[in-house]
Amino acid sequence: MAELKYKEITEKIIGASMKVHAALGNGFQEVIYQRALEIEMQNSGLKFAREFNMPVYYNGIMIGERRVDFLVEDKISVEIKALLKLEPVHFAQARNYLEAYNLEVGLLINFGSISLEFKRLQNPKFKPGILSK
Repeated sequence: MAELKYKEITEKIIGASMKVHAALGNGFQEVIYQRALEIEMQNSGLKFAREFNMPVYYNGIMIGERRVDFLVEDKISVEIKALLKLEPVHFAQARNYLEAYNLEVGLLINFGSISLEFKRLQNPKFKPGILSK
């Protein structure tokens, strides 16, 4: 089995998310989990930007911006949800952001369920060497 890209970084993010969920449980608004995860990622030594504005391009033309919850190590987008259940639309949204930002790996993390849910996403359309910023 091939080694996952950015495995160490995604494991740190997931570990930090587990600490947050263990301490807070479910039932809070998304912003509460964002703030707590920010603290845990700082404690883990991760470099990140919270609510980072990312341009969205269409045919090479910038058509707008979207704020990603976290951009970690300039490589991984982290989208946070606080829902009872993740729906297919949430996965599609996270995958679309990866493509729009030309990032290779992303995490979708849901703090709203009884057990923490997380999904690692890969961008099949990733183009190395093309900067999205």
